[in-house]
Amino acid sequence: MSQAESKNSEVILAIDAGTQSMRAAFVDLSGHILDIVKIPIQPCSAPQPGWAEQRPEYYWETFCGACRALFAKSPELKQRVQGVAVTTQRSTLVDVDKNGMPLRPAIVWLDERKAQAGKTIPGMLRPLLKLLKYDELVEGVVRDCEASWIRQNQPDIWERTHKHLFLSGWFAYRLTGEFIDSSGNIIGYVPFNIKKAQWAHRFDPSCRLFPIEREKLPALVKPAGLLGNITAQACGETGIPQGLPVIAAANDKACEIIGAGCAAPDTACVSFGTISTINTQNSKYVELKPFWPPYPSAVPDSWYTEVAVLRGAWMITWFKEEFGLQEQLEAADKGVTPEELLDRLIEDLPPASMGLVLQPYWTPAPDKAKCARGSIIGFCDTHKRAHVYRAILEGIVFALKEGAQLTEKKNKTPISSLRVSGGGSQSDSVMQICADIFALPAQRPHTHETSLVGAAIDAAVGLKYFPDFPQAIKGMTRAGKVFEPMPGNAGIYKELFERVYLKMYKRLLPLFREIQDITG
Repeated sequence: MSQAESKNSEVILAIDAGTQSMRAAFVDLSGHILDIVKIPIQPCSAPQPGWAEQRPEYYWETFCGACRALFAKSPELKQRVQGVAVTTQRSTLVDVDKNGMPLRPAIVWLDERKAQAGKTIPGMLRPLLKLLKYDELVEGVVRDCEASWIRQNQPDIWERTHKHLFLSGWFAYRLTGEFIDSSGNIIGYVPFNIKKAQWAHRFDPSCRLFPIEREKLPALVKPAGLLGNITAQACGETGIPQGLPVIAAANDKACEIIGAGCAAPDTACVSFGTISTINTQNSKYVELKPFWPPYPSAVPDSWYTEVAVLRGAWMITWFKEEFGLQEQLEAADKGVTPEELLDRLIEDLPPASMGLVLQPYWTPAPDKAKCARGSIIGFCDTHKRAHVYRAILEGIVFALKEGAQLTEKKNKTPISSLRVSGGGSQSDSVMQICADIFALPAQRPHTHETSLVGAAIDAAVGLKYFPDFPQAIKGMTRAGKVFEPMPGNAGIYKELFERVYLKMYKRLLPLFREIQDITG
C-alpha cells in the first residue's frame, strides 16, 4: 500500500466538548471531516447569581451519545479508527473521590464565584504587591481559584476530593480508567509551571496562591503522548472499540490554532467563538503583559498567545435574540439559520456602519477596568437594526486588531496573514470585515471544525503517521477561500480605528466609573 493510500485508509476519532455542543467526528490523515455528529449542550445551571454548574455525568452521557450516534451513521468508518483524541472547553473543573465519582457539580469556566483572597496571600506580601501595582491583579486571580472556594465553603467535599480534574481529565479517566491529563489542557487557577509544562514545585509562588495538594492533581503527559487505552467499560458505554489508544490532545483553542494551519507567529488565528480571540503559535515563551502568561499549545514545548473579546460571538447571539425576531421567524420558515439572514441584511451596507462605532466590553477583558461597559457612539436618525448589527461585527474585529498590535510588539514578529475560524467564519461579511480592518488577506480554513482537526493532528503525530508537527500541520490543513482587503474599505477602517476606536476606552472610562459609583 502506498503512503497516499495508507493515509486515506486510517481514521482518527476526534471529540470536541465545547461550551455549546459536543461534536464527534471521523477525521482522515488529510484533515478531512468524513462524518460528524453534533449534540447541543444544555445551558449551565445557576443555583446562585453568577454561578455556572453542570452535572459531570451529563457531559459524559452527551459524550457517549455523540460517539454512538456517529458510529450508527457510519459503521464502516468505525472499523478504520486507529486512535482517539479529545479536546474540551477550557477551565471547567470536576472533583471526584477515589472511585472516580463526582462529589459536586462541575464548575464551568463561565462561573464567577469568588474565594476569599486574604486566606492565601501572605500579609507581608501585600505591601510589596501594592507598591508594584499588582495587588488587584494578584488578588483577582487568587479569588478566582475554584479549589480555594471549595476549600473555604465546602470543606467536607475538599477533604473527600481525591482528584481535582479539568473536564479533559474527567473524560480521560472515563475512557482509560487512569487519573491522567494532557499538559496542553492545564489552563486555570492551579499550581502549574507553564514554561516546563508540569505541576509547579512546592516552593513555586503559585502553590501558595492556589493551595491544591499535589496528590489531588492527575498525572500529566505532553500532547501527542499516550493517555491510555479504551477500557471494557468505556467500550460498552461509548461504543469505541476496546483497547484503542487515547492520545493526548489539548484545549479547544490550542487545537483550533493548529487545525487552522497556524504554525508560527506570523500567521494569526482569529476565532469567532463564544469568546472571540486572536492567537499566535509560538516556539518561545512570550508574555503579552506582566502576569499574563501564554497558554500551553497543542504542540509539545510550545505556547500560544491570546487576546480575547470575552463576549465575542456571544454578542451576535445576543443581537439575534433581542432584536432579530423577524430573522428567527423567517429562518424557521425557509429552513435556514437566522445568522444567514442577518448576513444578507448587512451585505450592502457601507463600511463603518455610517458612523457607528462599538466598543465590545459587554464583559470587560481582564486588562480593562472592572467598571468598563460596552458602548456604541455615533447614532443618527438614518441608522437601523442592520447598522447596529454591522457595528457589533466591526467592534469585535477592532478589539481583535488592537490585540494583534500588542501581539506583534511582544512577539517581535509582524502578522502577515489571518486564518479565521469558528462559526462566524462561515459568514462572507465577517470574513471581508476581517480582511478590511486588518488590511491583510483573511483565509477561511478548509473546514470550520478546526478544533477537531487539531485534535486529530495530535493523534496522527502520536500514532507516528507523521514524523513531526510541521509535517502533520502541512498535511492535514489547507486554506479555503481567501478574502483580500478592499483598499477603500481598509482606508476608512484604518482612520476609524486610530482616530476613534483606540480613544474610546480612555475617554469613556471616567464616565464608567461615575456609573458604577451612582448605581453600585
